[in-house]
Amino acid sequence: MKLNYNKAEYAASYGKFSQLPPPELAELAFAGHSNVGKSTLINKLFNRKNLARVSSVPGKTATINFYRLDDIYFVDLPGYGYAKVAKSEKERWSGLIEGYLGADRDLRLVFMLVDMRHAPTRDDLQMISYLIDTETPFVLVLTKADKLKKTEREKRMEAFRTEIPYFDDMHVVPFSSQTAEGVEELRQIIEEITDDNGVADDE
Repeated sequence: MKLNYNKAEYAASYGKFSQLPPPELAELAFAGHSNVGKSTLINKLFNRKNLARVSSVPGKTATINFYRLDDIYFVDLPGYGYAKVAKSEKERWSGLIEGYLGADRDLRLVFMLVDMRHAPTRDDLQMISYLIDTETPFVLVLTKADKLKKTEREKRMEAFRTEIPYFDDMHVVPFSSQTAEGVEELRQIIEEITDDNGVADDE
């Protein structure tokens, strides 16, 4: 099924897990640290500037945002790990993310974003461990790839092998919103995962 990415539309936002509607379509989710570039990635995938609002303020995505393309929901989860937020707000975000990932939804894949320039944070590693433990299919997307020179990039890729358990077994996609590196590969993954599971035939 060839998707027309330009036709993606914003669907809804939810501030509490209890507000989420029952699952009706296949879902692909985006997870990652605050300011890792989830909104930027979504906009790049869909050839849009402002479909997902990009904020210069980390931790701004405090809701679960749903975008729809054909028979698929793309789900932008709140960025985690932002320090300058009240404890109650952090707990709400955590409840949103854990509630969503633990619910019985038609979640086909998680795009797990990590900033390529730095070692993964403790929160990143916890999220990756959670996805592995729950056998949730995921792709590791290394954002901001254009910010590294070739030798720096090679060093970071080598370092990830010791920093992230099972790194060599993961599907890893370096991504840059500036150069569009990784965009076509991610689109191909989306189409394969939705084709294999018969999204077009879902009720």
